[in-house]
Amino acid sequence: MVITEFLERNARLYGSDTALVELNPSQERDSAVTWREASLIESAANGAPYRRELSWTDFDRRANRFANLLLSRGLKRETKVGILMMNCLEWLPIYFGILKAGGVAVPLNFRYSAEEIKYCLELADVEVLIFGPEFISRMDTIVEELSGVRTMFFPGPEGPSYTEDFLKLTRFCSSSAPPVALDEEDIAAIYFSSGTTGFPKAILHNHRALRSSCETEQNHHGQTKEDVFLCIPPLYHTGAKMHWFGSLITAGKAVLLRGVKPEWILRAVTEEKCTIVWLLVPWAQDLLDAIEAGKVEMGHYLLEQWRLMHIGAQPVPPSLIQRWKKHFPHHQYDTNYGLSESIGPGCVHLGVENIHKVGAIGKPGYHWEAKIVDEQGRETAQGQVGELIVHGPGVMLCYYKNPEATDEVLKDGWLYTGDMARMDEDGFIYLVDRKKDVIISGGENLYPVQIEDFLRRNEKIKDVAVIGLPDDRLGEIAAAVIELKEDVSCTEEEIMAFCKELPRYKRPRKVIFEDVPRNPTGKIEKPLLRERYCHGSLVEAQIKK
Repeated sequence: MVITEFLERNARLYGSDTALVELNPSQERDSAVTWREASLIESAANGAPYRRELSWTDFDRRANRFANLLLSRGLKRETKVGILMMNCLEWLPIYFGILKAGGVAVPLNFRYSAEEIKYCLELADVEVLIFGPEFISRMDTIVEELSGVRTMFFPGPEGPSYTEDFLKLTRFCSSSAPPVALDEEDIAAIYFSSGTTGFPKAILHNHRALRSSCETEQNHHGQTKEDVFLCIPPLYHTGAKMHWFGSLITAGKAVLLRGVKPEWILRAVTEEKCTIVWLLVPWAQDLLDAIEAGKVEMGHYLLEQWRLMHIGAQPVPPSLIQRWKKHFPHHQYDTNYGLSESIGPGCVHLGVENIHKVGAIGKPGYHWEAKIVDEQGRETAQGQVGELIVHGPGVMLCYYKNPEATDEVLKDGWLYTGDMARMDEDGFIYLVDRKKDVIISGGENLYPVQIEDFLRRNEKIKDVAVIGLPDDRLGEIAAAVIELKEDVSCTEEEIMAFCKELPRYKRPRKVIFEDVPRNPTGKIEKPLLRERYCHGSLVEAQIKK
């Protein structure tokens, strides 16, 4: 069974039920509308309406129309089709239209610069591109250099001269499923690595991997048709989309929230009766900070139906979940671990029944295996630190057009994650750090995540990143980049005194007060910090008053 069959089943059995809702909380609430053909370009010109929704029937029909448009333009099997759009109601029908036509969907990070867009389009051999109004200026600067892209679609009549209005064109296309037979082994999508170590790599997945992620997500979180999933992270990333797959397989409603303010999240949960919310660490922290500072009044919201909060994309500080349970004691909680190379979240997860193991990323997920190995690929002893490797139906086929990089991480069907981890006596896996982030100071291995977890216990600290800085004597020293909470003052001396509970060799030797940069999926951009502070003179610690 390929993933498009879930959509067709939902349209057949639950056609009039709501599949997707888009919320634009910066707009007035009385501007709620349902699907309109010109809605996306109207949103760009006049401001998005507060609420739009799409039924399963309309979802499937829109996907079919886009698929038939692509086929009418000569799209061949495995033709690469790029998607460069912000989260919106049109995003997923476009994605499924590409799959239904036998094409390969290539979602692009909406934060990419023009040069990064060009690089990824060329790397993935993209021939067709659809992009939204937010990207016109970036596309204008590179369009003449994109010799491989033969067709560009734009969602409306006001696009650049080199684009075509796909909304207008699809009106004249059949809404019936295209006559394209798909197989689980067919190539389905290219996703890009986060690019935190330079330009991203293209990750190739087949239909089997997409289908398996649906089954894994539903098994882990027990979605039913009655569940309503609140999706906030970007759909171009495997994390958001593969968590939404739990709604796809159960025909449940999902809500795309365009904004991350704490009051917007709580309002969306209230108005749409959301039962499952996936958050990134910074958003969970902001929500707790707002509650504890009295900036949001919990009594103004109806949250009883909210049953599950889960987090992924990065290590989760145990102190954060302890705080969360104080305010939401009835919530189930899960941590999801995964990589784009393993079709996103789920190859390891904590499990809602294992909240007593907060701090661990959990055990191998549904249909997955995991091991911790040394440099020779041998399993480590219990409690020893090694590299986490995983094996399962969602492991990528390869890095597209990069056999050398593929051979580095794929060995005998096992994916070498690059994450250092250990396993406890109960078989639970704990992330220690990224292999490339380990600091070797005076011959000792320092794992930044451990130091970061400790520092986050300080009530003045909002966020922290620990990096290694060159040192003539020790090779490297640990430096803590600290982002303080709003309207809080702190000194380096206070931080050093706080760290006296740590073993001496683990204590940071430098403190830098600065905002902690994170990418759209919530991961700390440590390469950016290392580039900033490892080259040239170290900026003196800035004390926030």
